[in-house]
Amino acid sequence: MIKTLPFLILSLLVTMSNLSVIADWPTWRGQDGSGSISKGNFPSALSEDNLDWNFELPGKGCSTPIIFSERIYVTAPESGLDSLIAIQPNGKKAWSVTFGSESAGKHRNGSGSNPSPAVDSTGVYVYYKSGTLAAVNLDGTTRWSTNLVERFGKDTLFWDHGTSPVLTKSSVIMTRMHQGESWIAAFDKGDGSIRWKTARNYTTPTECDHGYTTPMVIDFNDTESILTWGAEHLTIHEAETGKLIWTCGNFNPNQNKLWPAIATPVIVDGTAVICFGRNDRGLPQMHGIKINGSGDVTETNHQWIRDDVSSFVPSPISYQGNVYLVRDRGEVECFNPATGATIWSEALPKSRSNFYATPSQPASGEGLQGLLAGAPGTVQLPASCKPRAGAGKFSIKSLASIARGAKKQVNNAVIDAEKMKYLRGKTTTPYSKVVEETDRELMREIVNATKSEDEKTSASVAPNEYATVR
Repeated sequence: MIKTLPFLILSLLVTMSNLSVIADWPTWRGQDGSGSISKGNFPSALSEDNLDWNFELPGKGCSTPIIFSERIYVTAPESGLDSLIAIQPNGKKAWSVTFGSESAGKHRNGSGSNPSPAVDSTGVYVYYKSGTLAAVNLDGTTRWSTNLVERFGKDTLFWDHGTSPVLTKSSVIMTRMHQGESWIAAFDKGDGSIRWKTARNYTTPTECDHGYTTPMVIDFNDTESILTWGAEHLTIHEAETGKLIWTCGNFNPNQNKLWPAIATPVIVDGTAVICFGRNDRGLPQMHGIKINGSGDVTETNHQWIRDDVSSFVPSPISYQGNVYLVRDRGEVECFNPATGATIWSEALPKSRSNFYATPSQPASGEGLQGLLAGAPGTVQLPASCKPRAGAGKFSIKSLASIARGAKKQVNNAVIDAEKMKYLRGKTTTPYSKVVEETDRELMREIVNATKSEDEKTSASVAPNEYATVR
């Protein structure tokens, strides 16, 4: 079994431009859940040469760094406690705050800090595997903290919790989707009290009721609403009341087992693109669902389905009307969300390992840029994919490996912002967000770098086993 090396130092690495304002990236998938950003000036390559600063994290935290009002927020354990860290644009710590004891991740690529923070002008909102849900003021003082595991029991997820909180005008939204009492709930931003809690229970085959996706705040029929994918159902609830107003099912008519919901949907021009199935096991399934109507729209709103293309772990993103997807084995797809038709399809260089990365799309017009792969604790491969003129394909502009030394353990998402070119921290979950499985030879290199000369010849790492892990 490949193990994350506990003695490596976790870190954030950043490259910066000369622009004076950092564009906000306030939640896991950015400002609007698309995974893209509308402005920015981005590098065509990433290396140690354009690294501005390195911030060492106190422990293995797997949330995506969040940017709001020229400040960076990331979670990680600190001395066995869940913690939130605020970092200034120059890489200096602004403040940190701790909560209760962490509940460490059981998957080698996971942690107790998988969920990403969500931030707006009212504060920073965080959740941890331990059950801690907290609101922290922008000056670093804790406004309130509660524990959802103590209040509602432990989750039964096979792997570590990965769902991040999202924010409405008045509430923090959390979901729990597992075998057992599943729900979606709204907690008051001001004092943490429950504004509403709605059951979300569906009968599914084994593990198909497990959900690691993050809800989306949408405007549905001129009403602030919450779209949630999980337990083989796409649902919409009113943000103010929690009332279920829309639902779509029939995503697994053959009753396949072991199909948890991992990739978060993306919505383009009223169509939600849903990655489902087990692309990692040769059973892909991708759906286009029209987001209109009311009530149960199962019979009417399935717009298209594909059984040849999908993703098990990486989430799709949208940019300029198209959807982009990095699949589990490194295939890159661009397709039309209205029809599901492929616009172009290519692949990154072959690897022995699976891809976990969800890419990010910049506004520079240079093509698909983002963190497309990275071995846990070792290396990341940002890439820029630019469509070839007249070919309907793309070319890889650059691949870069960084932080290969024993002092830097980095495997995380890319945050695209106007001043921030790339912001990278330890940000993977068992099923979602980022990171390619560990490359055997590279991990041996990292292990050797930390051992004495006598120990180096015996250092080894077991082969990749993820494809056999449920």
